[in-house]
Amino acid sequence: MSVQIIRSAAVIGAGYMGGGIAQSLAASGMKVTLADVSPEATQRSLERLLGEARDFEAQGLLTPGSYDRIMTNLRSAPSIEEAVRDVDFIEEAVFEREDVKKEVLGRISAAARPDAIIGTNTSTIPVHVLAPFVTGQERFLTVHFSNPAPFIPGVELVSGTETTKAVVETVKEMLGRVNRQSAEVADRPTFVLNRLQYVLFKEANTIVEEGIATPEDVDTIVRSTFGFRLPFFGPFAIADMAGLDVYVNGFVTAENAFGPRLSCPDTVRRLVAEGKHGVKNGAGYYGQYSKEEAEALVAYRNKAYAKMAEVLRELGPSPLEAKKNAKSRG
Repeated sequence: MSVQIIRSAAVIGAGYMGGGIAQSLAASGMKVTLADVSPEATQRSLERLLGEARDFEAQGLLTPGSYDRIMTNLRSAPSIEEAVRDVDFIEEAVFEREDVKKEVLGRISAAARPDAIIGTNTSTIPVHVLAPFVTGQERFLTVHFSNPAPFIPGVELVSGTETTKAVVETVKEMLGRVNRQSAEVADRPTFVLNRLQYVLFKEANTIVEEGIATPEDVDTIVRSTFGFRLPFFGPFAIADMAGLDVYVNGFVTAENAFGPRLSCPDTVRRLVAEGKHGVKNGAGYYGQYSKEEAEALVAYRNKAYAKMAEVLRELGPSPLEAKKNAKSRG
């Protein structure tokens, strides 16, 4: 039986991903042990992480007291075995290669407590590929943070065929204490985050290669139009608010121009055929919307977008935007 509440952790791999995960766990009050390829590399990473945490707090990026909590809770270990020996949860965050992960996961599972939960931060490799390297596959799953880990709240959870529900629930509870939002997804290559991200990136490259827009202008469109909505709503919520019937009509133009790869999804056609057009007529991907729910959603949306615009004005243009403007002037 695995632990019910995770109170201590080890992070194996102290690069920017692993280090950021370690900072996040330690800042929440958990005892965290860090290990990398050598004691010297681990110590250098620990010093870097403490310096970053101090700077982040001074810049207002972490809540007051975070640096002290990280200083108190984060330590280094001379080896992987020492780091994982008596902790509740281990997060493997080494280089994204099967052979590297195979060795490290084998060492982790051999030295960890039998009830310790083992997570991997892989961003693309399926659980079923890595699980055979772990002793006690019922305690193993993907716990995929995003870079930079101290600031991005979403975490993908991917179970293997042997992973128990209790293990998943224990990890979800821990992530809640670390102010992270978790989503369970099926065990498929690239999961959900990178599948969507890679599709967008590939289509963006095609647009540039066809001479439709420059990389800079594609980025401007993404971040200032539909990307502007994404911190608050995903594609299904956005479709419900836009109108599913509008999407069906839009896909006619897309399919005529680009063929079946941009044909209307069957689910959208079915919902519209059933008279479910989204928020505007009270039913869509998110089920039924009462009049009060629809009004509250639209009010939240308007406030969210206005606040986002305010934040962007406060921050000013990114260095890349300034670079784009200078390029256009030149």
